[in-house]
Amino acid sequence: MPGTGDGSHPRAPAAVRIRPAAAGAAVVTVGAGLGLRAVAADGVVADGVVADGVAKYGGDALYTVLLLALVVLAAPRWTPLRAAGTALAASWAVELFQLTPLPAELSRHSVAARLVLGSTFNAPDLFWYAVGAAVGGLLHAAMGRRRRTPAAGDTPHT
Repeated sequence: MPGTGDGSHPRAPAAVRIRPAAAGAAVVTVGAGLGLRAVAADGVVADGVVADGVAKYGGDALYTVLLLALVVLAAPRWTPLRAAGTALAASWAVELFQLTPLPAELSRHSVAARLVLGSTFNAPDLFWYAVGAAVGGLLHAAMGRRRRTPAAGDTPHT
């Protein structure tokens, strides 16, 4: 029966409720990434080297968190592990694509391409994408536990 919450229908209530949360997470993540860049660019974080590292690697982790939010938005019934794994795989694919000359060429002509594809391969980015996937996946799992309602006969904790 549609909307019964038993998982038999793709628009079961849990799947419907997670989409606004995922959209909100995507907006917050973009804001956090832009804020991180602005703070680091102003040198507020620390001296130039530290500020650049915080902005770069924090941005890498947030890139994967954003992809995770978009995956959840598109596939709300996927498990946190599957969603995080997909976001990580996409992040790694984009980074490895930078081993070819195409992303750099596209980035020269488009700010959007530079933001989405980057331009230069950097091996440490692969680690920070994994950090973003792990943190985002844990947050997604925690939100999933929070959304669950007690089973019949269970008494809710107050």
